[in-house]
Amino acid sequence: MNKKFIYMSVFCTLATAFAYAQESDTLKVNNLKEVVVSDTKFVQSKEKSGKIIEVITAQDLEAKKGQNLANVLSQVAGVEINGNQSFNGKNLGYYIRGGRNRQVAIYIDGIPVTDASGINLEYDLRLIPVEQIEKIEIMKGASSTLYGTGAATGVINITLKKSAKKEISGNAYINMGTQNTSETSKTSAQDFNQGVSVNGTVNKVSYMTTLNSTETKGMSEAAGEDFEEDTFSRVNVLQKIGFKANDKLSFEFFGNYDRIKNTFDNSFDGVIANSDDLNNNSFSEQFRIGFLPKYKYNKGEFAINAGASNIDRTINISNSWSGTVDAYNYNGRTASIDAFNKYNFSKQVYLVLGVQYQYFDMTQKDAYTDVAREGAKFNLIDPYATVVYNSDFGLNVNAGARFNTHSEYGNQVVYNFNPSFSFDDLPLKVLASYSTAFITPSLYQLYGPYGNLDLTAEENATAEFGFESQLLDKKITINAVGFYREEQNTFGFYYNPLTFQSNYINVSGIYNAKGIETTIRYALSEKINIGGNYTFTQVEKQLNRLIPKHKGNVDVSYLFKRGTFGIQYQYVDQRNDAFYNSNIWATQAVDLSAYQLVNSNISYELLPNRLQVFGAVTNILNEDFQEIIGYNTRGRNYKLGLNFMF
Repeated sequence: MNKKFIYMSVFCTLATAFAYAQESDTLKVNNLKEVVVSDTKFVQSKEKSGKIIEVITAQDLEAKKGQNLANVLSQVAGVEINGNQSFNGKNLGYYIRGGRNRQVAIYIDGIPVTDASGINLEYDLRLIPVEQIEKIEIMKGASSTLYGTGAATGVINITLKKSAKKEISGNAYINMGTQNTSETSKTSAQDFNQGVSVNGTVNKVSYMTTLNSTETKGMSEAAGEDFEEDTFSRVNVLQKIGFKANDKLSFEFFGNYDRIKNTFDNSFDGVIANSDDLNNNSFSEQFRIGFLPKYKYNKGEFAINAGASNIDRTINISNSWSGTVDAYNYNGRTASIDAFNKYNFSKQVYLVLGVQYQYFDMTQKDAYTDVAREGAKFNLIDPYATVVYNSDFGLNVNAGARFNTHSEYGNQVVYNFNPSFSFDDLPLKVLASYSTAFITPSLYQLYGPYGNLDLTAEENATAEFGFESQLLDKKITINAVGFYREEQNTFGFYYNPLTFQSNYINVSGIYNAKGIETTIRYALSEKINIGGNYTFTQVEKQLNRLIPKHKGNVDVSYLFKRGTFGIQYQYVDQRNDAFYNSNIWATQAVDLSAYQLVNSNISYELLPNRLQVFGAVTNILNEDFQEIIGYNTRGRNYKLGLNFMF
């Protein structure tokens, strides 16, 4: 393709903008009470929750069409997804309340997802396409009572799309875009994303099949002048089958396959590498299965969320010393069974009792290491309980505890206490919480090539206080939370220059992070929604890499009868980073400059409920910035897409 692609994108954007400007009718939006599940594992009104749970709805995702999951999450108050503006193959860093990847728990449809062979037992968010997602809830703070080890700074709870109620429904979509840095201006399409979904309900059986494919090229992952273009490819297949026996009993089964292939650049010497080799590549393949039965009875509800996954990763790296390619092979297996029951003692009081079993094992094999799964494994069996009290006079209390039983680390108790109060004569809810978390080392940190069997578990505690208020007949929603978090026995990596040996260690001392998260949203009308958030995070020096002190977002969405228009602004403050400079044989600190982004998109149904077109422009100001030292970021880019519905 050539400049015609750009002209076509601009034309469609302007044409659809003109179309909705002429539209006189408005789309009626049902002002239903929003519900959340993250703080109890069962559906309850958000008004009764004692936490500020950030909710990203299908409508929100529509207003940010053309952005990937990492882009969307990084616009939430208190959340920084480092790497979301880099090349698609760049690995991501998750920073919530001054924490890092290992302190964030990610759940998909109620089942924890992780890579047992990974350094941080983390889940790779690049694996999931945003097109499969119906809703996301982000609950910040220590949440180990309900979500176990690893939920120290937050939980990202993802709900995938459900089957339609009619017998057959679906859609097929394709979108394509440019792939430029701020210094390039290629006009050909080099980012392709396409997929198809078929779903429906026949009598008591529901079904869903989705297929997604993404291919990206056009820029190098690493910054510099002598790099070849890298490539990224992703394939996703999801199959769901549900059976509703009656109004009380239902089952759901799913199978999921995800694959990522990408090339990347050699390690850089100083800041910028002087060579690039397409022999450097990574391959990741994941299989997930799950079984989710639910049973409702007069006094409550019982559920089981059971799932298992297998992830294979292969990393091939060119060895400049030997002239060969070194292959690093990893395999991680996980299983989780979470059985929990909600019992209503009355309209005001209910009890959630559960027990969760989790199993992890890994293998690693390369020219230097051979880690067998027989030795690299552990499991947990955790009973837990949460009591919820919702009074008639505004007081709500959520309190609970979890008894962690770890095969290698023995017993550990974590707990939470979360009261809130809603005033009858004021549109105000105040809330507070104190919660603890417990993080064990990963299998890699224990048994890998740099493993240390003497590591102790990391402990976290978070206190927060805040408020939420709704004004002007609930058209304006304002919330703010201040938090203070402490962690001890932090995991670190130590290199001994005398022995040339490295291993994982516990960093001595207690370190803290504190800050403020505030959000305001104004439903100006049924069509126009304006929102913004600001995050202040102050982290001690030992924890402060790549975490902005100030971060803000503003977004405007316009909803009309046959489409949406959205524009977003983001400011990210300067961050601290470091790299190993082989010229001086030492780690060198560096400050990354602040940056700002402006994105916009519009979608329009050319044929109601049949054909939708959308156009998007990202980094409209063509900002030149770095998310992490030595790596490229995307400049101004255009995207155009079609969605066929049936």
